[in-house]
Amino acid sequence: MFWTTQYNSLGRQGENGKQEGLTVVTVWSLVSRLVFCQYLGVPVAGGEIRWTMSAFEKPQIIAHIQKGLNYTVFDCKWVPCSAKFVTMGNFARGTGVIQLYEIQHGDLKLLREIEKAKPIKCGTFGAASLQQRYLATGDFAGNLHIWNLEAPDIPVYSVKGHKEIINTIDGVGGLGIGEGAPEIVTGSRDGTVKVWDPRQKDDPVANMEPVQGENKRDCWTVAFGNAYNQEERVVCAGYDNGDIKLFDLRNMSLRWETNIKNGAHKSTVWQVRHLPQNRELFLTAGGAGSLHFWKYEYPIQRSKKDSEGVEMGVAGSVSLLQNVTLSTQPISSLDWSPDKRGLCICSSFDQMVRVLIVTKLHKI
Repeated sequence: MFWTTQYNSLGRQGENGKQEGLTVVTVWSLVSRLVFCQYLGVPVAGGEIRWTMSAFEKPQIIAHIQKGLNYTVFDCKWVPCSAKFVTMGNFARGTGVIQLYEIQHGDLKLLREIEKAKPIKCGTFGAASLQQRYLATGDFAGNLHIWNLEAPDIPVYSVKGHKEIINTIDGVGGLGIGEGAPEIVTGSRDGTVKVWDPRQKDDPVANMEPVQGENKRDCWTVAFGNAYNQEERVVCAGYDNGDIKLFDLRNMSLRWETNIKNGAHKSTVWQVRHLPQNRELFLTAGGAGSLHFWKYEYPIQRSKKDSEGVEMGVAGSVSLLQNVTLSTQPISSLDWSPDKRGLCICSSFDQMVRVLIVTKLHKI
């Protein structure tokens, strides 16, 4: 069932618990000019000074390695603490496939190919420990499986999670990221969003589904958040009609919701991935085969009062740092390396997987 409540928390606090104030960064250039930089611009004498990058200072997105595959690839994920990654998809004969690759001497080496009965749509390492590094996957039949890639014949955990295809998956509580129990969230074409604890067999620990008589919308994306202690945890879900819902797992309530209709982008946004080393930088993957690299910029005023006098967060803005077109087909998946800043992989529906390098991230 969906519940409704109000959610107001977009601001970020400083170490002293107060809202962080405006910061002006002083930079001495090579020609000894004093430049005052502010991400959103500082009003000065009726105008504003805004920091801009020259073409030489901008980050570049470089396709380092690319490899053609003999199947449709839906997702790819880095194996934590390694130069390896997995790709997931389906063969033309209707079976699923997981391939394990390693970067060796500037090329990709296939280490293992695992074929399964059903096509595999999505995967995550997010609920696994760094010692085990188990891969959780969702398939076209609605099954949630957890695999030991060293012994992949039989899953270490298996449940019929949904009535239809699992479109999206996310994990938390593993890899030393996020507090609390290791959990997996899945979103499906059947309209439900379910949270699973691999230590509990068969039944989800939370089930978010439409109320009786409400239309079931295809869930396209899910993500965990707010896991900064043992108790707090939320799940954000996006649906095919533009609905975005934020579920509070502690109180089992719908914390916030909105509808963005078709959004405001020229093509479908297939993926959004934030840089693990800097949450203010993120890549979006487009339906036109393009990647866009963005920077989130905090507002000068982090919060304000609404018409009823209740404090609410103020959304910031984003600036485009770089973009590149890699394919004539949609980029279906995207993942940053958690260990090497600027290293990235993506897959596209032209049956290609690409290893990317994003440069100059330390200068942004």
